[in-house]
Amino acid sequence: MIQRAQPETIDLDSEKMASLLRRVEDNALVKEDFETIRAVFESYVYVTQLIDKTSTTIARLRKLLFGARTEKTAAVLGRANETAAVDGEGQPDGKPDPAVQAAATAGPEAPAPAKPGHGRNSADDYPGARRIRITHASLQPGDPCPECQLGTAYAVASPGVLIRFLGQPPVQATIYELQKLRCNLCSQIFTAQPPAGVGAEKYDATVASMIGLLKYGAGMPFYRLAGLQENVEVPLPVSTQWDVVHAATPQLQPAFEELIRQAAQGDVLHNDDTGVKILEMMGLRAQQAVFTESDNEANREPGAPERKGLFTSGVVATHAGRRIALFFSGNKHAGENLGEVLRHRAAELPPPIQMCDALSRNRPEELQTIMANCLAHGRRQFVDVSEHFPAECRFVLESIEVIYHNDALARERQLTAAERLSFHQAESGPSIERLREWLKRQLEEKLVERNSGLGAAISYLTRHWEKLTLFLRQPGAPLDNNICERALKKAILHRKNALFYKTRHGASVGDLYMSLIYTCELCAANPYDYLTKLQRNAAAVAAAPQDWLPWNYRDNLTPV
Repeated sequence: MIQRAQPETIDLDSEKMASLLRRVEDNALVKEDFETIRAVFESYVYVTQLIDKTSTTIARLRKLLFGARTEKTAAVLGRANETAAVDGEGQPDGKPDPAVQAAATAGPEAPAPAKPGHGRNSADDYPGARRIRITHASLQPGDPCPECQLGTAYAVASPGVLIRFLGQPPVQATIYELQKLRCNLCSQIFTAQPPAGVGAEKYDATVASMIGLLKYGAGMPFYRLAGLQENVEVPLPVSTQWDVVHAATPQLQPAFEELIRQAAQGDVLHNDDTGVKILEMMGLRAQQAVFTESDNEANREPGAPERKGLFTSGVVATHAGRRIALFFSGNKHAGENLGEVLRHRAAELPPPIQMCDALSRNRPEELQTIMANCLAHGRRQFVDVSEHFPAECRFVLESIEVIYHNDALARERQLTAAERLSFHQAESGPSIERLREWLKRQLEEKLVERNSGLGAAISYLTRHWEKLTLFLRQPGAPLDNNICERALKKAILHRKNALFYKTRHGASVGDLYMSLIYTCELCAANPYDYLTKLQRNAAAVAAAPQDWLPWNYRDNLTPV
């Protein structure tokens, strides 16, 4: 198909059109009629392409507003009861491809198998629950059996279990009424001492941990928590909540800075960003907008941002088999924030692998990385146009499905980075090569319109092919940036519920809590317990923050 630009506009009213049709019917066309007919056909093709693009855009908008049901290959292609493969031209050939059949029934694209059981949790599934050991009221090990009077009772290895759930406010308050006594002669007052373990502080360290976890981990705004606390008659005003989490920030800061240093040493770093609203910076941006070219730069408000956009950048690093999540909010792009992280990288280490989408703003300008692009982004473009180009998209999606199936097998077999590379080269390489030849042929032989939705999707894959297929050449290179996009859901959830940060400092506090909480989730640590222990051991954390990270802090706790 020939690539077409916007056709020249022609003036063709109904009278002229009727006259043209009569000449066509009488086979009495003149030379000018040919140009008119060609222009009409070109306009028809152009308008068809515009409608196609508009339909795709509307479909994407519908997904954004109401959510996509799924992007799994089987659902997109509607192949619930069929396994037909496609040949190199993207047309059904009626012959099942074993690799495609295997990928259709397994891997991350297919539904996860249901876990066996009834869905209820056992006592071992509640490691955070308080455990109370209850001994028998009348029997002890070694006592004679009260039933038969002949045997001897002994302790059974597995005790009986009774699980009780209790509802309570997120933040509780206890009032200690300390008795006072006064001497009737000297008037000296004697006040009862509070119970052991009750500190003098009004707010325990657990309060900041709970508020921070609800606000920055679960997306519950301060005002919503304030309403909940009011309903359970333990008031906790919005201003008080901020004061509590802000007061705990200096005690948490050393651990956050250590996470940045640890992430900088990572083998693979994912980065991306999403929008954020910071009222203070939006106000400075509005002030900046009133300046004209003739204004004196010296009169500009100090700290006024030059860039209009505001972003929350997510950086997820893999280091020593662990994952670290970092968040940074402000007017810097994801690439600039990643560059700030990599400044802490040891000079003797080789450049890390960087996984992101193809936007230039995600790349650090000064520091070198081994760039990989997100295969899921390229795949999604074919998902968006699959309704309009079903046969062609089928071939592309099923080719990519084989790759994800093989990567799932590599994880299942716990292959090393080098073994995974060899496995992909052997099992995914042929599928990738067929896909590359197919994409090349579509453009070179002009089988697809470059300006169409399918043409744009093909152009994206071919333009970024080397970075999209880095996993075939570099050990440890990931397929996509999904882990960073999942991390950014924390920031998106906060933005959806709380709408904005008031100040830049407030945004930095949110970034700190969000980074610590999500890193705990990635490391299967308890974020509530972790935040609490950091506060209660603030001196030790400041002295050796590398010993107080989510994966090793319990090793440094003093036994009770």
